Amino acid sequence: MLPRERRATWSLSLIYMVRMVGLFIVLPVFSLFGDHYSHSTPLLIGLAIGVYGLLQACLQIPFGMLSDHIGRKKVVTLGLLFLAVGSVVAATSDTIYGVIVGRALQGAGAIAAALMALAADLTRDEQRTKVMASMGASIGFAFILALVLGPVLIGWFSIDGLFWLTAASALLAIIILHTLVPTPERCQYSADTGANTATMKRLLGHGQLLRLDLSIFMLHMIITAVFFAIPLGLRDAGVASDRQWLVYLPAVLLAIGVMIPLIIWGERKAMRTVLLLCVAGLTLTQLFFAGPQLFGFQAGAVWLFIGITCFFCFMNTLEALLPSLVSRLAPAAAKGSAMGIYSTSQFLGAFVGGTGAGWLYGLVGQGGLFAVVGALCLVWALALRGFVPPKKMATHRRTLSQEERDRGRGLLDELESIPGVEEVVIAVDEGVAYLKVDKARFESVS
Repeated sequence: MLPRERRATWSLSLIYMVRMVGLFIVLPVFSLFGDHYSHSTPLLIGLAIGVYGLLQACLQIPFGMLSDHIGRKKVVTLGLLFLAVGSVVAATSDTIYGVIVGRALQGAGAIAAALMALAADLTRDEQRTKVMASMGASIGFAFILALVLGPVLIGWFSIDGLFWLTAASALLAIIILHTLVPTPERCQYSADTGANTATMKRLLGHGQLLRLDLSIFMLHMIITAVFFAIPLGLRDAGVASDRQWLVYLPAVLLAIGVMIPLIIWGERKAMRTVLLLCVAGLTLTQLFFAGPQLFGFQAGAVWLFIGITCFFCFMNTLEALLPSLVSRLAPAAAKGSAMGIYSTSQFLGAFVGGTGAGWLYGLVGQGGLFAVVGALCLVWALALRGFVPPKKMATHRRTLSQEERDRGRGLLDELESIPGVEEVVIAVDEGVAYLKVDKARFESVS
């Protein structure tokens, strides 16, 4: 990487991490303190947890498109200001309705697509995979950090203090953006990172991609539902709110030891098997959580620790594998659109998970909630039965000279004849050719 690319990579990853810590930090503790607000009900507490996902799902693609026209940094700054203002609204609210409005404003700062586009503007094509991997890793690290910081800090501050911390993190991210992130010479649409409305409509008929979109929807629905109920279960088992991180942290670390072999096994020869295994594992985990209430005994801390560890094993594996599969399955010149639909599905899952968990918890209790989620996992498994794992495909983006652009059909035939090339799309307006290639047979194009 060039020095400018390294700087762009770590500074954008830092912004991603700071922002996501701010969004996630209330997740492991909010259900414990939501009833402190006036007018709160389990349904409204769940809505407060998940409503940010609805706004993220609705606005991330429009914000990404807007950044093509007015500039990446302007849109990212606007999104971070939404996060800061929403956090202040939530921090100063005495009613659950105020918190819901604040969380909605937090979600309105939907800048994931704009950040990805900014990363694309600042890096060369051959470095793009490294940059995206770094930003993806920062999200995973943010989630783990939030699981620890949320319970720790709630012991020092109130829930309002966590929202004030999120507001501060948004302002810190703005400072990083304008002092450390390089400014691109120009903003250029790239089909690798940007969404296109016509392309997205076409992808909605792609059965294999839709199965992955359903999978990320289900996964984040389950994550949000679990973190509505599990903090309450730990409290009932005698684990104080400020000590629950002592359950989460070792569970995550143990899960990583299981996740890595599962990912290697899936990538080498058994992707469909690993996906189905993880969904089956999540199903059994939900039934494990439901068991104590359904059969009339109190779940202890050890019981919950075992369930949480298993949950993290399967959750983390799917979080790592699903984006890779979307990238491989997306047609040439459609990766950005495919990831846009995928991310929208992810945030909608978080919204449904939070709101649905609150409603079910108030209706049928903790055991009933986990039983329903387990049943939905079975439906998910049935939908994946028809999934056909793709070959190890990759997208190569080749910049074209003016002479190559003028060759038209001749260039297309030449690129299609290269060993390993499965599909070619020439984007004249971008001045590039997108090559979908079989990594095992592809020969580098000079």
